[in-house]
Amino acid sequence: MGDYPVAEDVGDILFSEKEIADRVVEMGAVIAAEVGVDPKGRPPLLVGVLKGSVIFVADLVRAITAPIELDFLAVSSYGQATQSSGAVKILKDLDHDIAGRNVILVEDIIDSGLTLRFLCKHLLAQQPASLKTCAMLVREGVREPDLTIDYVGFRIPPAFVIGYGLDVAQRYRNLRYIATYRSRE
Repeated sequence: MGDYPVAEDVGDILFSEKEIADRVVEMGAVIAAEVGVDPKGRPPLLVGVLKGSVIFVADLVRAITAPIELDFLAVSSYGQATQSSGAVKILKDLDHDIAGRNVILVEDIIDSGLTLRFLCKHLLAQQPASLKTCAMLVREGVREPDLTIDYVGFRIPPAFVIGYGLDVAQRYRNLRYIATYRSRE
């Protein structure tokens, strides 16, 4: 499960390194089979949401056995907190024009669904040929009822989680597993 000392604020391990790797390979195979080139023959564009999704995106790109291109967005809604502020702002926009492209938006975790809704609206305004959504984790009780998440790694309980790119104030992203966070506050 990684060569990391378990800190006192790392709680229960929800998904091991192997479980994550196996699930990412499964998701990559499904995406490769379902999302093809756009009407102009361009490969799908995978759009990762920085910073949390970077590890997942890197693994997912390698698991997709079809041509794919990659871009990133950076947003802010958490800051240093463990709960979303509810206000989403784009810190870095796409480098690619996505008009007419098949786009797959990749998130690390869907919590309330507010960030995903904001980003979908932002991307749809640029008129992609299609927009699919993908998340490594979806928290039980997502509050946005009409959100569609096309590809889901795992569903998790309402606990705050860390590891595999997920952090608390930039810490624990490098854990190879996903665990609950035990706040010392």
